[in-house]
Amino acid sequence: MTLNKMILLGCLIATPTWAQNRNKALAPSIEQGRYLARVIGCNDCHTPMYGLKNGEVPEKDWLIGSPIGWMGPWGTTYATNLRSRVAGMSEDEWVHHLKTLRSRPPMPFFAVNALRENDSRSLYRFIKSLGDNQQVIPDALPPGEKPQTPYVHFDVLMPKPGK
Repeated sequence: MTLNKMILLGCLIATPTWAQNRNKALAPSIEQGRYLARVIGCNDCHTPMYGLKNGEVPEKDWLIGSPIGWMGPWGTTYATNLRSRVAGMSEDEWVHHLKTLRSRPPMPFFAVNALRENDSRSLYRFIKSLGDNQQVIPDALPPGEKPQTPYVHFDVLMPKPGK
């Protein structure tokens, strides 16, 4: 057998194993969702005090939303309780929600829209694994209405709505 034939045979034998391992690595999982929640910034807003505590917040307290408002020309927004959000959705509904999400600042919905489907499914499975949490988050406020909660005020470099 020539060297070329041996290399070709080796590739043919290795390809199914490589493909199986790749597919397994890409499959949605709770662990992948946990990783994504940590590194793509979900906790930064949706977990109270996450940044101020250098990420040292017990996982049981992750993604419950935050009563700290984000005020700007768009009004005031609050980070959603993602655990309550997924409690009322199927996995397919969640995937569709993330793909079509439109939100006011500072939520980077455009980045969320770009998630791969398996990543959206992994996030769903991780958030669902945390269980529902009844933390009530204030509703968004229109421009000009002052929040009754603590808030961060964005006043520069933000375009006015509709401009």
